[in-house]
Amino acid sequence: MKWRGCVLVSSAAACVLAVFFLPPIPQSEAYHNFADSRPFAGIPNFLDVASNIFFLPVGLSGIYFLSHKWDKGGTPFRHRLERWPYFAFFVAVALTAAGSSYYHWHPDDSTLVWDRLPMAAGFGAIVAAVVAERISLRLGLRLLGPLILADAATVVYWAATKASGKGDLRPYALAQFGSLLLVLLITALYPSRYTRGADLLIALAIYGFAKVLEAGDRVIFSWGHVVSGHTLKHVAAAFSAFWILRMLKHRVPRLDHPQG
Repeated sequence: MKWRGCVLVSSAAACVLAVFFLPPIPQSEAYHNFADSRPFAGIPNFLDVASNIFFLPVGLSGIYFLSHKWDKGGTPFRHRLERWPYFAFFVAVALTAAGSSYYHWHPDDSTLVWDRLPMAAGFGAIVAAVVAERISLRLGLRLLGPLILADAATVVYWAATKASGKGDLRPYALAQFGSLLLVLLITALYPSRYTRGADLLIALAIYGFAKVLEAGDRVIFSWGHVVSGHTLKHVAAAFSAFWILRMLKHRVPRLDHPQG
């Protein structure tokens, strides 16, 4: 157990040091120039705005499931407290529907803050969830609040540095990609107390594909001008969150794993 903890802590420290040895990363103004700006029914950038609706049913379904499963006499967790990191994650997913829609209605730096805040909170929540069910429930619950606040603070930091004329995305990049790396490392180093552990890796792969779609925004839109890569990114990212909900609904505790 100790060597795995050392690998995890060392990797996290290496990521932090590597990021802050880089020069500040500014937010390019070109970022807001998405490929598909077509309006519809008075809504600017219609498909980029409307595609965020997929986050809402996933987030609300997750909240409902985690709130009412116990009323039916069952639970997807060995400990009731384990639900809270996932509950926070699905709250963040639901809020992303509002924040990202608001941003894409009028894309600029000020609205981008509201897009990134719930996303950052979701990154912190999913790390806490994985820690709770693979390493230590107590540790995961203790980390939940600090991780959410720390990741959200990276967005505030970017906004503050942007206001001073020197926007710096390094902490936010660390919050997003560092969180994904931590989840991958924890998944590789520590067995889950539940079945369907591969579903989490599938969800991460889907999210990775969403980032590929985001990078190919204009290229994809050029293929017939039907839909842009960024619009499809929203759909794929929401599907990634849905896959996590699907995992929770279908998994059961592993009998070959010790309780704790």
